[in-house]
Amino acid sequence: MSNTLIVYYSLFQNTKNLALEISKHTGGIIRELIPDKKYSFDYNTACKEVRSEISRGFCPKLISGNEPIDDYKTIFIGTPNWFKKAAPPVTSFLKQHNFEGKTIIPFCTHGGGGFGQIENDIARECTEAIILPGIDINGNTTSEEILNWLEAIGYELE
Repeated sequence: MSNTLIVYYSLFQNTKNLALEISKHTGGIIRELIPDKKYSFDYNTACKEVRSEISRGFCPKLISGNEPIDDYKTIFIGTPNWFKKAAPPVTSFLKQHNFEGKTIIPFCTHGGGGFGQIENDIARECTEAIILPGIDINGNTTSEEILNWLEAIGYELE
């Protein structure tokens, strides 16, 4: 079993595609976070729902993806950039686990906003973890970009 876990939330499949690309190069186990209430697939409606949740600090219940993380040494955590913040399902995951002694590597997809506050939000929830520099992707990425990033952060490929 791989000691690398790749956890992500993705509404429109962009973050999922990035998670799959990272898994291809790391051999990491993929785990999708699925909230108990799905967001609207209409972009404008989803934006309203998310903005409200973020402003209230709401963390949805996860019906999948929240299993124990004890067996993993390295955890990649992926989210879309929603209003400069992690998606609420990712925040739920972060708040429900102990990351002491783990290596955390964030990644996000965005439409031009980069990481926003996501890296800071993850660091705030993972105070006992080692946090390596993440990658933020606007649009599609290539295998070469992922490999270059993994090499730059010192991730040992399997």
